[in-house]
Amino acid sequence: MLNVTHQIEEAAQYVQNLWPERPTAGIILGSGLGDLANDIEQAVLIDYASIPHFPRSTALGHQGRLVCGYLAGMPVITMQGRFHFYEGYSLHELTMPVRVMSALGVGLLIVSNAAGGINPNFSDGDVMIIQDHINLIGGPATASPGDDDKADDRIATYSCCRGATYDPGCIDLARQVARHEDFSVQLGVYAAQRGPNYETRAEYRYLRRIGADAVGMSTAPEAIVAAGDGVRVLGLSAITNVCLPDALDETTGEGVLETAAQAAEKMRRIVFGILDSFSAI
Repeated sequence: MLNVTHQIEEAAQYVQNLWPERPTAGIILGSGLGDLANDIEQAVLIDYASIPHFPRSTALGHQGRLVCGYLAGMPVITMQGRFHFYEGYSLHELTMPVRVMSALGVGLLIVSNAAGGINPNFSDGDVMIIQDHINLIGGPATASPGDDDKADDRIATYSCCRGATYDPGCIDLARQVARHEDFSVQLGVYAAQRGPNYETRAEYRYLRRIGADAVGMSTAPEAIVAAGDGVRVLGLSAITNVCLPDALDETTGEGVLETAAQAAEKMRRIVFGILDSFSAI
């Protein structure tokens, strides 16, 4: 069995053979937000199934490919579809793409998701900039089961104590972009659950009590690994359904995708604004 480092190197080399640019940024497109990939110029499409050691995306609304090219004039590598713990993947497997992006040289990771709103001041279709997260998925998202390469400290010892996971400069810039584009954004804490179920009334109350403003089933593992590699992280949540425990409506995957599309244009503007100004922050 190959150790984790060799898996990353093989996957990164495969991508680089097809797209030899050095990406400035990596972007993970969450549920319903994959259309941003249509804006990428000189796009090279790479199916996950063809990349060594990559998992396969099975979630609703996730296409399952890398889209590499130029966005706002910057070389980017974009995940059109992500992986989730509830799909049966280990934390090592679902964070493999982030490790590959880091190996290819990205300095910025923009990670998006569709999330249920817990803060009663939120509305469906809002965009929340993630200030912090509560990781209820578990960890560490570092070493692979059976990985015997204990001498590889780069893989085995990601630390959660290296400052903010979500970059303050990127958060400030995202807020500036929203003001300039004349739309409002929310700031908040994202709770990452294992899923794939939606929460009960009691769970919504619990999550609000421990400080969460929104809840989803992704993002925290990728953000932890990226920040541990020294990559600056910006997290964006499309609030697809505000969940009030005492007036709980039915939540469906199709409804989540429909509302995520309402927030997609705001997210798109933030992404373009961040890429336009990234070298200045």
